[in-house]
Amino acid sequence: MRRRVLPVLPFAMLAVIGCATSQPVRQEVDMEANTFNADRYVEQIGGTTVSFEMVPVPAGMMTDSTGEATIATPGFWISATEVTWDLYDVFVFGLDGTSGPAAADAVAKPSKPYVLPGDDYGHAGMPALGMRARASEKFAEWLSAKTGQPYRIPTEAEWEYACSLTTEPGDLERYAWYRSNSDRATQPVGTKDGGSLGAFDMLGNAAEWVIGRDGSPVVKGGSHMDRASRVGCEARRSYNKNWQMTDPQIPKSPWWLSDAPFVGIRLVRTADS
Repeated sequence: MRRRVLPVLPFAMLAVIGCATSQPVRQEVDMEANTFNADRYVEQIGGTTVSFEMVPVPAGMMTDSTGEATIATPGFWISATEVTWDLYDVFVFGLDGTSGPAAADAVAKPSKPYVLPGDDYGHAGMPALGMRARASEKFAEWLSAKTGQPYRIPTEAEWEYACSLTTEPGDLERYAWYRSNSDRATQPVGTKDGGSLGAFDMLGNAAEWVIGRDGSPVVKGGSHMDRASRVGCEARRSYNKNWQMTDPQIPKSPWWLSDAPFVGIRLVRTADS
């Protein structure tokens, strides 16, 4: 028996409803009727041995974590893991040499930090950490110019929707690195359960930059430093000046969060691209 088909509406369309919830609640989707039938793919970074994987997120609907809106979204791709240092290093240190479009070289890049945030956690295969929201946006701009694909950081609604498809409430140990199991350090990406989407570490490990409901950047999901009550699809935090407390620069760096070795990035790409 086929499941009920929900209409695929423009992502920006919101309908106010009467229920309240703190956990994003996905609605039933008929996968056979889904108009977004994209495949997983691997993006190779020219001039390097670095690559990353994108996984498709089916079109559907959910009640967001405010409990005030039902959001309908077309399908999109989301990165299978948080952006790793392997990839972010190419952006920061120019490890791709002179290969690639001139547009990529023209994108402003971060200053070289004296010490990479969270460097004592490990590097290869670990989530990149401690970048400001502006840096995450410039990274996506550079990557888009480099690959010819329009990558960006997710909206909060996109992120919550993907998270609701990836994780199940009440089974945090299965999906997340958080205070009780992480030894207060990030862990290699992709080592917990990625759920049916195959999108790993949506919860815990590194909290991830998104564009919030009001257009301001926030980080989502909780991190390896957070207790269980602060890890979930609904978990969100805004920038705090304490995230740059030991930064000696005046003004503070527009690129790096010296005291936030728990903030990272995940990418999306829309289906119509």
